[in-house]
Amino acid sequence: MKHALIIGTLCLAGLGLAGCSSSTVQPDEYSGFLKDYSRLKQTTSPSGATVMRWIDPNLKLDRYTSVYIEPSQLYPKPQPTARIPQSTLQGITHYYDQALKRELGKSLPLATGPGPGVIVVRPAITAVSSKTEGLKAYEVIPVALVAAAVSTASGIRDQETDIATEAQFLDGGNNKVLAQVVRKGSGKPLENDSQVMKADDVKAVLDGWASDLHQSYLKLKGH
Repeated sequence: MKHALIIGTLCLAGLGLAGCSSSTVQPDEYSGFLKDYSRLKQTTSPSGATVMRWIDPNLKLDRYTSVYIEPSQLYPKPQPTARIPQSTLQGITHYYDQALKRELGKSLPLATGPGPGVIVVRPAITAVSSKTEGLKAYEVIPVALVAAAVSTASGIRDQETDIATEAQFLDGGNNKVLAQVVRKGSGKPLENDSQVMKADDVKAVLDGWASDLHQSYLKLKGH
């Protein structure tokens, strides 16, 4: 099995979000959550991060008067581990939903479901197993902790927390894909290989993605 960590990009109409690494997601790192990755192109988010995105060239945002955010998914469905328990996984998706609603609610009223004139946001936290270059993978886990190549004089290596998101943006009336995105991000480093990851460790990444999404919408709307 090829080890690679995917961390996705969330953005409205293919516009990127803040708070993640500048590394570009490679095609062999895609999770399969999106139906078509062939149209994705590398570009830069409002915060300056590298993202992969696609926007329908015929998109007209003035057709949409509200936004419905589907509950975020964990894809592929992960198995909790001692390092990343179920409480952490649930905490990540719950906070992601809150951040998206908070920021997108600044741009459009929040709808209670899909329908005509509604943009549907379908987000997922995505990852595959990973190992850092030059180091062995210490654990194969879905929402990723990877061994970072950071050594101290004593030879102890910090552990990076990495998280991924991919998202689709749909027309709530006919389910047409309006945009899709893929992006990478890293949270707080853990002190050692036994520390349990918490949702708090990646909240700054989720906040950044959601904030940049709002800025992306405003930028696109202004064109």
